[in-house]
Amino acid sequence: MSSQRVVIIGAGIVGTNLADELVSRGWSDITVVEQGPLHMPGGSTSHAPGLVFQTNTSKTMTHLARYTVEKLLSIEQDGKKCFNQVGGLEIATTPARLEDLKRKHGYATSWGIEARLVSAEECFARYPHLNREMVLGGLHIPSDGLALAARATQLLIKRTTKAGVRYLGHTPVTGIERAGRRVTGVTTPGGIIPADIVVSCAGFWGVELGAMVGVKIPLLPLAHQYAKTTAVPALAGRSLNSAINGMNAELPILRHQDQDLYYREHGEQYGIGYYGHRPMPVVASSLGLTPQHVDDKNMPSRLDFTTEDFDPAWQETKKLLPVLRQTEIADGFNGVFSFTPDGGPIVGQPSHLDGFYVAEAVWVTHSAGVARALAQILTTGHSEIDISECELSRFEEIQTNPDYVSETSQQNFVEIYDILHPLQPRISPRALRVSPFYARQQALGAFFLETGGWERPWWYEANRDLVKALPPSWQPVDRDAWSAQFHSPISAAEAWKTRNAVAMFDMTAFHRFEVSGPGAVRLLQRLTTSDMTTKVGSVTYTLLLNDHGTIRSDIFTHRLGEDVFQIGANTATDLAYLEREARVQGQNTPGEWVQVRDITGSTCCIGLWGPRAREVLRGITTEDLSNKGLPYFSLKNTILAGIPVTLIRKSYVGELGWEIQTSAEYGQRLWDRIWQAGQLHGLIAAGRSAFNSMRIEKGYRTYGSDMSTEHNPFEVGVAHAVDVSKVDDFVGKAALQRISTQPLARRLRPLTVDDGRSVVLGKEPVFYNGRAAGYVTSAAFGYSIGKPVAYAWLPASVRDGEGVDIEYFGKKIRATVAAESLYDPEMSSLVQDAVAVTSSVRSRL
Repeated sequence: MSSQRVVIIGAGIVGTNLADELVSRGWSDITVVEQGPLHMPGGSTSHAPGLVFQTNTSKTMTHLARYTVEKLLSIEQDGKKCFNQVGGLEIATTPARLEDLKRKHGYATSWGIEARLVSAEECFARYPHLNREMVLGGLHIPSDGLALAARATQLLIKRTTKAGVRYLGHTPVTGIERAGRRVTGVTTPGGIIPADIVVSCAGFWGVELGAMVGVKIPLLPLAHQYAKTTAVPALAGRSLNSAINGMNAELPILRHQDQDLYYREHGEQYGIGYYGHRPMPVVASSLGLTPQHVDDKNMPSRLDFTTEDFDPAWQETKKLLPVLRQTEIADGFNGVFSFTPDGGPIVGQPSHLDGFYVAEAVWVTHSAGVARALAQILTTGHSEIDISECELSRFEEIQTNPDYVSETSQQNFVEIYDILHPLQPRISPRALRVSPFYARQQALGAFFLETGGWERPWWYEANRDLVKALPPSWQPVDRDAWSAQFHSPISAAEAWKTRNAVAMFDMTAFHRFEVSGPGAVRLLQRLTTSDMTTKVGSVTYTLLLNDHGTIRSDIFTHRLGEDVFQIGANTATDLAYLEREARVQGQNTPGEWVQVRDITGSTCCIGLWGPRAREVLRGITTEDLSNKGLPYFSLKNTILAGIPVTLIRKSYVGELGWEIQTSAEYGQRLWDRIWQAGQLHGLIAAGRSAFNSMRIEKGYRTYGSDMSTEHNPFEVGVAHAVDVSKVDDFVGKAALQRISTQPLARRLRPLTVDDGRSVVLGKEPVFYNGRAAGYVTSAAFGYSIGKPVAYAWLPASVRDGEGVDIEYFGKKIRATVAAESLYDPEMSSLVQDAVAVTSSVRSRL
């Protein structure tokens, strides 16, 4: 039994599920504080229509939803259930949506959700009310259905109360107590409730709760329209029949995403949800305290219905469902939900405060899944489902300011049912973060995509004429309409130039942190899988693990001095982790304090790669650039053309070259001098599209797509980053030793597409011996080898040379499992054959 005192703020579907998940793991000292009445708190849970469509482009979100379904199916009392598994039907009324449903079927297969693409006739058979002249086909998922969130909340309160959880209704939180950098309790009108852990499950009130402890919660409350019709003659008697099991729906839940609509039954009535109206932001604090009396018509999260906004939805609904032409709108409201800049929930803790956690912007669909994940983190330190894309810490600083949160969250509302390409950038805000090279890139006709607020060149129109000069084996193939979006054949020319001459890449947007202080070596020695006691000037590729031996991140460490390291990292979450661990170390051992700083924005970086890279630099420096003078994985502070730089000998594309870093103030001059020196050697600027292609050809993994906290180094093929001779203990070492004795069930494997032209984009299911066996993680056209390439998770038993099938828009594409790496394997400096490396390291752990 845990002695931790936990206070959960919010008794909605997330807070009550969290209490239940903690109780099931042996925790008992739990208090749930709710500002509204417990029978109906008045937040989003109280009015949520409860449609659970599980399948998402995100594996994480799909698995969180799947567990929510499992959990709700298990909650039952007196024959009354909390989930009506009527199935889900998504229909297409346009050819584009029909194609999108094929892609969505692939996601369902990849993530293990049973799904079927169905014809228009089968749509009518499952949903007779549809207009036969409008529907082209659909996607049916039998395990989707209706969550009775309010009922589930009440049963969870009853169950956990019996287990000792204390619930306090009509108890607003007016403050959160702290002692130094740790929470100690929450303040209410009735006094202070002591706590070791405080979890905010306050929904759209989360912004106000976070502000109490100086934590920015990047969510925006928005109103969303929902209406009920008068009784539908075709549903007459439905409520009587369904009263047997406490449900009030028999037809599948229905989505008409082409017009931003969804539908469900309410006995003899229809419920209609609409996302096509203008965004309606709400300031949660303006809603005031939840009143003493709350019912299904009067609650803080239920705002007045604006009929004029709903009229287009009603007109479209009568076209799609002719049976509703005999009805009218009986009731409607604008219900408040939480939206975020990237559409995901917000889970986790801030780096500067211990004991404070959040689980906000969580919809009913993912509620129990998020609650379980957070309960696992609190009790074991690790969620079995990777929630990296849900972490509070994932947002860059610029993404937490109110203006950014408001604009991007409203855009997500507008686009929620749109067909979005995986590379599709947001329209606005743009040019928010630009490198010092931006003006030069614009002059070269750069096509920019946006990530984390950064503008990143994808290709350069200045290189278009090079496409005509490509050798026949390098000529780009024609692509299908989907993979051709946000793509240009220019990428082939840029890859060719990199492999055969020299190209410069803007690496500025990659995260760079500085770790310094007398405890820097000890901190990194404890957190990484490699030996950090290397000499000054060394570069190390290493892993950050959790206590379970799975991968938190992969990073590069650059030792700049005895007590100074620069870290090349993946996300802002890496920064939060390093900051927290540095703070804890400093508190425990003051003499070994560490400072962690994000220096990304104050620096810039050019990747100069290709067989002529050395000749380019020799024109602007007298440094010894030979393998002896500056070996691979080493660095040197020096002067290039009068500019102070750090030369780092490493390559993401598998060619000779350097990353060249300097302060942002010198960036434009650095670009100009390298550009001028390179013209004699055929230097071009190249973009991220060519970069990604060459990265995959060389077998370099990317965190977040190829690997996550669900994977260990052996199955990913990065066991070479584990230093088995390292004497010092490190996070995850004991778990790795246990894992090393167990047979691998799966491995990340490279694939080549047999027809030489069918490009996939990632997340597609992979079939082995006719059965779904894994999914694609990342993919590109491999210009160097003249065929599309991909990485995919597959059973460990699959051997090199065996055939598999990739499902792409409902069609099977034949591919072959290949050995690593796909391009120039004998020269690979980072990635070796996964089997050999895994066997070697596992045997020595």
